[in-house]
Amino acid sequence: MPAPIDLHYWPTPNGWKVSIALEEMGLPYAVHLVDIGAGDQRRPDFLAISPNGRMPAITDPEGPDGAPVSLFESGAILQYLARKTGRFCGATERERIAVDQWLMWQMGGLGPMAGQAHHFLHYAPAMSPPQDIPYAKDRYRAEVARLYGVLDRQLAANEFVAGAEFTIADMACFPWARLWARQEQKIEDFPHMRRWLDTLEARPACARGVALHLDKRQGTASPDQQKHMFGQR
Repeated sequence: MPAPIDLHYWPTPNGWKVSIALEEMGLPYAVHLVDIGAGDQRRPDFLAISPNGRMPAITDPEGPDGAPVSLFESGAILQYLARKTGRFCGATERERIAVDQWLMWQMGGLGPMAGQAHHFLHYAPAMSPPQDIPYAKDRYRAEVARLYGVLDRQLAANEFVAGAEFTIADMACFPWARLWARQEQKIEDFPHMRRWLDTLEARPACARGVALHLDKRQGTASPDQQKHMFGQR
């Protein structure tokens, strides 16, 4: 039995990417909660492994050549775990190219834009003073819809995001896409994405990854939590 991987985690879409991967790959892991509303992401011990002050991060005591290794950035973690296990990253070079490009699409597009939609639709209006900005709300709501259109067209021709097989590209996109309602999207506009979401929601390992400490997830934030989460001073 391999030594457990240390998972530094909070139940957010980026955190779910890695908890889902660990569950799907059958890797043992120990959870270390990083309460982003309490400012845990700025603790010196966490910054030592995640210099950007964002979770998730992992430490694998059995890294390359048997030596420990720490990683931050959810996409890099997914790629590392896929290489470590030889699973969910494509069996051929063409398949690997497809996985990598859709993973980068999520990291550079879907995740950041959906995150901004969450911020301006839900968090900013509750700030003190309120930051209810119609332009920002419309912009990010529309950009998320555009990106879901891209994903829906891809899924019209493929069972999964990168092709015929479930991969880390699905693990990356799923946690954000499953929150379509919070991004004020209409799921009926994306029938192929809905089919794919239903398929992934039914996977036991995906369900376990999302359920990890789900009770700690909040849809709003107090003024003190906002200061920690959004860097307000």
